[in-house]
Amino acid sequence: MAKSNMSDPQVKKDIEENKLIAAIGYIGILCLIPLLLKPKSKFAKFHGKQGLILCIGWVINFFIGIIPVIGWILGFIGMVALIILSILGILKSLAGEYWEMPYLSEYAKKINI
Repeated sequence: MAKSNMSDPQVKKDIEENKLIAAIGYIGILCLIPLLLKPKSKFAKFHGKQGLILCIGWVINFFIGIIPVIGWILGFIGMVALIILSILGILKSLAGEYWEMPYLSEYAKKINI
């Protein structure tokens, strides 16, 4: 994703200072940490919003998993997908990248915080 000028010293500083907080944003309800602690950081906010979408996905997946048989199967598939997206998000944020999650990043962009 082309975010600002990546060679801009301010952008680099924002990324370097907020990598860890951005990564924490992909761990369930901890998505609120970058959104509340670093509201002025574009990098932390970007990853925090995506983490929030994943957190909502976990809640939806929980309710799908309650449905007997088909829900268990879909819940398992959803759980695997959410774990993979969380791991990728953590790795990409620690690498200092603005990584957009497939399909879900469009919802994250609509969040105004």
